[in-house]
Amino acid sequence: MNKLKIILEMIKFEHTLFALPFAYMGAILGSFVVLGEWPTGAQLFWITMAMVGARSAAMALNRVIDRVIDAGNPRTATRAIPAGLLSVKEVYLFIIGSFALLFVAAFQLNMLAVKLLPLAVFALVLYSYTKRFTWTCHLVLGVAIGLAPLGGWVATTGGIDKVGVILFISVALWTAGFDVIYACQDMEFDREQGLYSIPTRFGLAKSLLMARWLHVLTVIGFITIYFMAGLQLWFALGVLVAALILVYEHSLVSPTDLSKLNTAFFTMNGVLSVVVFVFTLLDLVVFS
Repeated sequence: MNKLKIILEMIKFEHTLFALPFAYMGAILGSFVVLGEWPTGAQLFWITMAMVGARSAAMALNRVIDRVIDAGNPRTATRAIPAGLLSVKEVYLFIIGSFALLFVAAFQLNMLAVKLLPLAVFALVLYSYTKRFTWTCHLVLGVAIGLAPLGGWVATTGGIDKVGVILFISVALWTAGFDVIYACQDMEFDREQGLYSIPTRFGLAKSLLMARWLHVLTVIGFITIYFMAGLQLWFALGVLVAALILVYEHSLVSPTDLSKLNTAFFTMNGVLSVVVFVFTLLDLVVFS
């Protein structure tokens, strides 16, 4: 149990909050738009299990793959593997168990979810390697997280349509934007190690500007969903609140001051995902 506690701390299990609300949003919105009904409790349960498995496997794999890099970075040297709190073998066993949970959950949902599993696993694994050869690594992470709402959509509808794709793109852009902000703190270390990121390629000022534009496109994506899905007032209010959160998030960081970066990254984005989901739920409850 102590090892499990260390693993959950290592993978920041509580940050599942970033993607899980969007997975629920995709599931509920897709079920309403396509089928005109609520998803079942069983579907929501297995979507939750799939999300826990996918994110746990991805984060643990990232820690294994990056263990040498983490050991050389003062910010990450105290993580479980470089600090000797966990062995690589122990983490690999956890990864196998997490992927097994993802596979079982997909098989409990529908065959399209099963067929899309290789794509999801490929995106989750690929991200951990991308910073070794491309500064577009943030977009790859965006794709991996964007698969959460698309996966929820597929889980309840058994298909993919335009609204689900726009939701996927919107969440992918949101993720890429906040990951660019987060990467700013490691810019100098990454340059020394020959690693790739938008901050190492373009510098802090241009990187923060690019993150802003990624989040502008995120809001445009949500507005597009509002019109395409025929949503009402509550969803519109949710988009407005999300936009204000993003404005505040970007006000917390600047090229000369990254001291509030953790608040901008963790707190604001965790709040945003919950806000968008809750307002979507309210909209469907009130106007269904």
